[in-house]
Amino acid sequence: MRAAALLLGLAAMANEARAAGGAHVVDDAGVETPGVCHLETWVTGHGAGDGSVTLAPACTRTAWPRVELGASATVARSGGADDTTFGPAVKLNLRPLESGLGLGIIASGSWSADSGRLESAALLAPVSVALGEGTRLNLNAGWHYSRTGERSHQAFYGAQVEVDLAPGWSAMAEAFGHDDGRTGAQLGLRWTPGGGTVDLDLLAGRYLDGATRDAITVGITARR
Repeated sequence: MRAAALLLGLAAMANEARAAGGAHVVDDAGVETPGVCHLETWVTGHGAGDGSVTLAPACTRTAWPRVELGASATVARSGGADDTTFGPAVKLNLRPLESGLGLGIIASGSWSADSGRLESAALLAPVSVALGEGTRLNLNAGWHYSRTGERSHQAFYGAQVEVDLAPGWSAMAEAFGHDDGRTGAQLGLRWTPGGGTVDLDLLAGRYLDGATRDAITVGITARR
């Protein structure tokens, strides 16, 4: 039972709306470029054969330039047990990042492919602040539901700093958690070669799900 609960917790975290892109846990307030779609995919390992694989496509239509419609599917393994979850995500930009203070709303949910039950849901408010040339602060606060948690309804919080290091290179540091669990953290390096159609991410984190100590993540985002 403990392994199953941990597995579903991993899948729930993976299916929450992610941005600032890919496997980052804390989201920014921006949406994908209007008229562009992307596919985010990442693999997270926790050791001893435990981990998860996530695919997350999303698009922003030119007719709705402030709305990003997406979905995600995650296969997670913990203690030798597997579970697949999937669900939609919608992101609404209320104030553009270019203004210096970006605001947004994100709603998401995920269902278990085995049971058909709702495993997790989230309603978050991301805030993005320009701290200077090439430096951004992203803050998240909101509500999170988890069917397998000790408390089904929890508050979620997170903070992230993104820094442009050089053309095509950026770094990220973030901390996040729920009001009844251990605070997690993650550090990441991103390479965006050429014209920005592909992002490559390498991240190292602790307590991404509030319970598992170490995690290494490799991610790829492709845009078209």
